[in-house]
Formats: sequence, C-alpha cells, structure tokens
Amino acid sequence: MYLIHVGLRAPSAQAALPARAADLVRAQAPAHIPVEHVSAHPHARPSPVLGVYLLADGLEEAEHRAEALCRLATRSVPELSGWSVGRVGAPLVTAYYERLLDAASGLPGRIGPGPFPST
Repeated sequence: MYLIHVGLRAPSAQAALPARAADLVRAQAPAHIPVEHVSAHPHARPSPVLGVYLLADGLEEAEHRAEALCRLATRSVPELSGWSVGRVGAPLVTAYYERLLDAASGLPGRIGPGPFPST
C-alpha cells in the first residue's frame, strides 16, 4: 500500500476545501484504482492536500493512480468544481530517515544537528 499526497489548487483565494472532500474523492474511485482510504488536510500549506492510500505494484503507478482519481473527482464532483490537481507524490517520512541516520552513525539517540554525544 502506498500513501500519495495530492496537492489541490483552489478556484479562488476565498475557496475552502469542502468538509467531505475525502469521502467525495473516495466515492469516485473506479474498480481499477484500488483505494483503501482518503484523508483531507484542508489547512496544509501552501495548498490543501489529499492523502490517498492505495494499492499498486510500484510508486510510479501509485502516483499515477492517485492523480487520475483526483482529476476525475475535480471534473465529476460538483463540490470540487473549479479545484485542480497540483503536486502529486509520496511524502517524506521523517521518522524513518532519522532512524536510518541513527543506525548509520552507530551512536544511540543521534537524531538532529548539534554535537555528537560522548561515548
């Protein structure tokens, strides 16, 4: 399963992402786009983001499927009329990479800038 973030562009500066946006997008998923869940982050900056959890054979396929679903929703769902799809991609999972850095450094608890702990 992949989590793909889809940035949405509002039709105007005053437009707010509908409260039911995640459910509205999820309901549009055709059988060939196996969506498990959609979450909405209406206050994300610089623009609202949908988190689309879906099944795919690889990251590129997951990104294409999430983009296709959101483009379909912005064309088909009246509440999303005027919204457009922006950036599409997998989010960076910071905690995972911090653990990798800890393991690579060989020093316990090393997760950020500053002096290395004394050994």
